[in-house]
Amino acid sequence: MKRIKKVLAWTGILLLVLILGIGVIAATRQNQKYEAPYPDIKASADPAVIAKGRHLVLNVAHCIGCHSTANVDSIDFNTVDVPLSGGRLFDLPVGKIYSKNITPDTETGIGNYSDAEIARALYYGVHPDGTVVYDFMPFHNVSKEDMTAIISYLRTQKPVKNNVPENKLNVIGNLVKAFMIEPVGPEGEIPATVKKDTTAEYGRYLAMYVAECNGCHTERNMAGAFVGEPFAGGKPMEAKGYPSLTPPNLTPDPSSRIYGWSQETFINRFRMGKLIPYSHMHWSSFKHMTDDELKAIYKFLQTLKPVKTKTGS
Repeated sequence: MKRIKKVLAWTGILLLVLILGIGVIAATRQNQKYEAPYPDIKASADPAVIAKGRHLVLNVAHCIGCHSTANVDSIDFNTVDVPLSGGRLFDLPVGKIYSKNITPDTETGIGNYSDAEIARALYYGVHPDGTVVYDFMPFHNVSKEDMTAIISYLRTQKPVKNNVPENKLNVIGNLVKAFMIEPVGPEGEIPATVKKDTTAEYGRYLAMYVAECNGCHTERNMAGAFVGEPFAGGKPMEAKGYPSLTPPNLTPDPSSRIYGWSQETFINRFRMGKLIPYSHMHWSSFKHMTDDELKAIYKFLQTLKPVKTKTGS
């Protein structure tokens, strides 16, 4: 009996040392610095480029859905300027994450960031101070032409001073950040431009890299890495006080939400906007996408591998 107690005591001590060791290492890795190239991107003052950037930021890339605390479902933000001043809370299993102020304010926004620093953050997932960017907005393969337009529009916003709270990670969040999150970069060479048409190829570009449909409609782990079949449905998402909603399967399988939909039905659904008040889908942005953009996405979704929707828990 004494021997067993001694073994258990030493086991407890070893586990405690191990836990403390992991905790110390995790603490030292919270502000790990990374290197990444600075893309040759320069903002333009051309009104056409800025207008294109506005369409991408407000509609296709739906930046306004996260970087504003305004009720964008009740505002026509394509005619009224809504500042992208950040501060929206995302209460996640890893902790409380706040969207950043991306107006040109020099104290609390991106006013002191160079064009290349902003592009590096979006392409390579590295902040100007060298720390990692959470991969919530994977614009790593956006064309240089589109990135130029996006940054050009951001530069034209009215600066808004808004001190966004610091992220508050819990124990799990600190461990995830320390050991699982690393910068994510482009899959290959960043394209200079992408042909805009109604092909499935352009639809893939929009769905994967700009509108980021896969970000919700493909299952991901706590570090943000994709772990499920592409577009076969994401993990349940909750809104406080409401039932959870699961991003549906968009593959051509009969169990898919859009199985049997015509191209016209697909487009018309987007034009309707938000029908479920607590839906996480950025309908207020996506309903303003052009017919050609939606046609391209529809055609791309039809090319996906059919995957049966999971049932049960």
